[in-house]
Amino acid sequence: MLSVDLRARERAVLVALAFRRVSHQDAWPVEEIAAELKELVRSSGVDVLAEMVVIREAPTPGLLMGRGKAESLRALVQEQRADVVIVSHDLSPAQQRNLEALIEVKVIDRTQLILDIFAQRAHSQEGKVQVALAQHEYLLPRLTGKGIALSRLGGGIGTRGPGEQKLELDRRRIRAQIGRLQRDLVQIRRRRAQVRRERQTRQIPMLTLVGYTNAGKTTLFNALTKTQAVVADQLFTTLDPTARRILLPTRQPVVISDTVGFLHHLPHHLIEAFQATLEEVLESHLLVHVVDAAHPQRERLTASVEEVLRQLAAEEKPQLLVFNKCDRLDEGARRRLSREAPNAVQISALTGEGVSSLRDRIASQMTAQRVPVTLVIPQQAQQWVHRIYEEGTVTARRDAGGAVHLDAVVPLSLKAQLLKSGFLA
Repeated sequence: MLSVDLRARERAVLVALAFRRVSHQDAWPVEEIAAELKELVRSSGVDVLAEMVVIREAPTPGLLMGRGKAESLRALVQEQRADVVIVSHDLSPAQQRNLEALIEVKVIDRTQLILDIFAQRAHSQEGKVQVALAQHEYLLPRLTGKGIALSRLGGGIGTRGPGEQKLELDRRRIRAQIGRLQRDLVQIRRRRAQVRRERQTRQIPMLTLVGYTNAGKTTLFNALTKTQAVVADQLFTTLDPTARRILLPTRQPVVISDTVGFLHHLPHHLIEAFQATLEEVLESHLLVHVVDAAHPQRERLTASVEEVLRQLAAEEKPQLLVFNKCDRLDEGARRRLSREAPNAVQISALTGEGVSSLRDRIASQMTAQRVPVTLVIPQQAQQWVHRIYEEGTVTARRDAGGAVHLDAVVPLSLKAQLLKSGFLA
């Protein structure tokens, strides 16, 4: 593959669409759709020249918008000398081709924009494979092999693969690439399954940070783990899952994982493409739902995260709600939050305010999934004593009569193994 020169920034006209019909309504006002689109585009490294808002009863099959609006968009693109049009909704291959033929510049839809950002954020081999596979599967039905749909792609946004590589645009080669990437992903999933089995054998509990993109999850991850994962005021700063082992105040070891930020109306095939990454959520013993408390649409963003969790079949997982960025709130706003969600934890991951209390709450919730036991373990079975110290919390110990007598708090799964081995008093 050829490298793409990304030094020349592309210039875009944005189109935010909203449809009045209930069947096409995703419950977001057009102003919010426009604001999020602009933030996504900013994260992609493209300059915004102008914006257009389109409100219709329903999408049109040919152009998504009406012919008149499409003509107005063409005039705006020519006036601004834009390189690309980026729309807030997904386009069918036919709609994308029709718009490109009319406007005579490249047209990018929401999924392609998100994938382009993912490609820039992927650093691990796993992340790169997942992004490249999703990008090629997206592009394949859109390449006619001739005409404007292929020629307009050129370079830049929509053609950038992981590692700033230009995506393959030949249909036969794309099919071959998809086959190779699918085989690579099978191997990745096998390796991840092995890691999961090892985790399950050690029975180290796992907690996962989830939340809307740019909610401050990575800043909180750094505060909890005392590490320095990359933080930026951009969407999808974290794509590859990052995991660290930490000790809670109770001395209980846990694995904490930072994950890719969620979005409202996340395309289902994107969830499928990133299933290997999102498995961190499914494996977790506790989900720490991080919310930007200062965001004007906080409730909508929270609901969007809950919807993605439902799509992942993870809505029944134990959760702890955390309001982040509380340093941006006045006392009145904080009191209102306390009334609305009395069990939530208010913090500022940036300043460190409330992080210690959050550690205590996490420890409390993780302890809730563990049980006290009284044990008598023979001296010759010291490996079990070491394991209880590693995985549990020992509250009392007495060595007598050729055995170790322990009072401890251990995971339910470990209690079952101790019972089976005959060590429970």
